[in-house]
Amino acid sequence: MAKVISFQVPKSQKEFVRYQEDSGKTFYDRLHQHPLLQLTYILDGKGQFLSGDYVGRFSAGDLFFLGENVPHVFRSDPEYFEEGLDLRSEGRTVFFDFDALGRAIGDLEELSPLQRFREYAGLCFQVKGETQEKIICLLEVFGNTVGLKRFQLAVQLLSLLDEAKNDLQRLNQDGLLQGLSEKDGSRMNRVMQYLLDRRFQKISLDETAAVANLSKEAFCRYFKLRTRKTFTQYLLQLRINEAQKLLQETDLGISEIAYQVGFENLSYFNRSFKNLTGMPPKAFRKSL
Repeated sequence: MAKVISFQVPKSQKEFVRYQEDSGKTFYDRLHQHPLLQLTYILDGKGQFLSGDYVGRFSAGDLFFLGENVPHVFRSDPEYFEEGLDLRSEGRTVFFDFDALGRAIGDLEELSPLQRFREYAGLCFQVKGETQEKIICLLEVFGNTVGLKRFQLAVQLLSLLDEAKNDLQRLNQDGLLQGLSEKDGSRMNRVMQYLLDRRFQKISLDETAAVANLSKEAFCRYFKLRTRKTFTQYLLQLRINEAQKLLQETDLGISEIAYQVGFENLSYFNRSFKNLTGMPPKAFRKSL
């Protein structure tokens, strides 16, 4: 897996498509990027999915499509890191390396439509609807194919994505974190790990700036530039995401959930929840 931010997908230099099965307690939990397009299907597990200014969740059945060089992390929920719990995280991923095709993309008329996928660099999407169903069906047999059959299925996958239109829900802003340098990526990874590990505790701006080895003022500029959110806004989003999970999966009272995800004031929790989700916690739970 090499360096943290310049994550390398194990592959030969002449391989257009690679299929990978992930199975374990947790997914790879470091912010990373690679110059390949990525299509990931979550079979089992749940947690936080972060990419640029996007702060959201993933769970079984979700399908994500990532453009080239988009820094991202699938961070499994805390319980998946605990010993003694029989929890699993499983995923299926197809990587596409357009560089392996060389000049063929531009020279061969049949492959020229693939050039459009270069425009997705730095972006990530969630695949929904009929397109999601069709792609999942192909992924279920993809691992048993080789050679031309695998290449054929890979082109089918790309064709479905190209025709998806309304089934592609863009999650982040325009390539905000595309192509981070190794130094910058390593710093951002330290900050993300620190926030994810302590998101339900008291976290001060001074402490987080120290993790980034920056002054408080420099850190605020650095963080806002790379996430389009202030430190406080980002931390709130992480906590509200966890609250949504607890409202959906447990019978805990709203005040108990607020305290559990790091809020000391119930009215502030209710107000923050409504600002970010469009409805108060009680209405959110009823809507489920």
